[in-house]
Amino acid sequence: MSTTITAAVARGDSDFSVEQLVLEDPRPEEMLVRYHASGLCHTDLEAARGTVPTPRPAVLGHEGAGEVVAVGPAVSGFAPGDRVLLSLDSCGSCRNCLAGQPAYCIHHIELNFHATRADGSVGLRDNAGRPVHDHFFGQSSHASYGLVHPRAAVKVDGDLPLELLAPMGCGVITGAGAVFNSLRVQAGSTVAVFGAGAVGLSALMAAVAAGATDIVVVDRNRERLALATELGAAHAIDATSADSLEAVLDLTDGRGVDHAVESTGVLAVMNTAIRALAPRGSAAILGVTEPDAALQANVFELLKGRTVTGSVMGHQAPGVLIPRLLALHRAGSFPLERLVRTYPLEQIDTAITDVAAGGTVKAVLIP
Repeated sequence: MSTTITAAVARGDSDFSVEQLVLEDPRPEEMLVRYHASGLCHTDLEAARGTVPTPRPAVLGHEGAGEVVAVGPAVSGFAPGDRVLLSLDSCGSCRNCLAGQPAYCIHHIELNFHATRADGSVGLRDNAGRPVHDHFFGQSSHASYGLVHPRAAVKVDGDLPLELLAPMGCGVITGAGAVFNSLRVQAGSTVAVFGAGAVGLSALMAAVAAGATDIVVVDRNRERLALATELGAAHAIDATSADSLEAVLDLTDGRGVDHAVESTGVLAVMNTAIRALAPRGSAAILGVTEPDAALQANVFELLKGRTVTGSVMGHQAPGVLIPRLLALHRAGSFPLERLVRTYPLEQIDTAITDVAAGGTVKAVLIP
């Protein structure tokens, strides 16, 4: 048995092709999920460009949301009809997984970026019978259906709008989790967020929810800065017309901020975020566009108690962090709907263009 699906396929050029593919039935340890929505993340675009170790052709997507259709006999805890949000895959047995930190699984790269099962096989074929890589982050959710590893799934209540909540699988938990878990932002603290994309604005909303009282957002897009102000930022700095470091220091009477969140992945901005810290301040680096880039930090300034940390996908198990964010959303304290714009899967290239132009913060694809 097999299922014919519709999927966006990255074949090694700058565009995606929407194709009909043939999907195998789930193996004993897999689930078949019908996708209702899937977020479009920067990591998907890097995989399509070939800048991360993902072979092509491949179906990407790692912010999936949908309904379980079938489960293999070795799957426990899920049943047909369950609604799920999808995040990352992990081995479940290494030291970091057992410590509740699956984002730091020692097999993270091969289980998430290699777009195969652990044994190297794939579950997709094109109409000519040629293999197409899937299992990207345990899901490959830029499709109508996919094979999912249960460790990538989090069950959610049936009344929640999946097309709105799909981005929680990566971008949203990355920003919010850095605030809650990596930096442990407390009420009354000052926070600077560098980058007002989906990750940065999620960090902003988490900082507001945590009770930070003086939040600064830095970006180059005026529309996103205006949105940041509406979401609770006390100050919005346009990096095209102001020196962001000087502006942050001026706003804090030269002291600097207690916490900085760097979400652009740009090395120069990372260095600025570190320099903007107050004594005993902490900065979280959430991603990088230059894999071999080296941070520059004045050691004397670090000796004033400053710390710099990397933070991957929220620094907490998605099965713990996502329900926490869902509770905030239900309470009206995490207005994720302000970030999301939906597109039919067939318009994936339009969605990419709109995000690059800054008009869309978070694109969500609907198969």
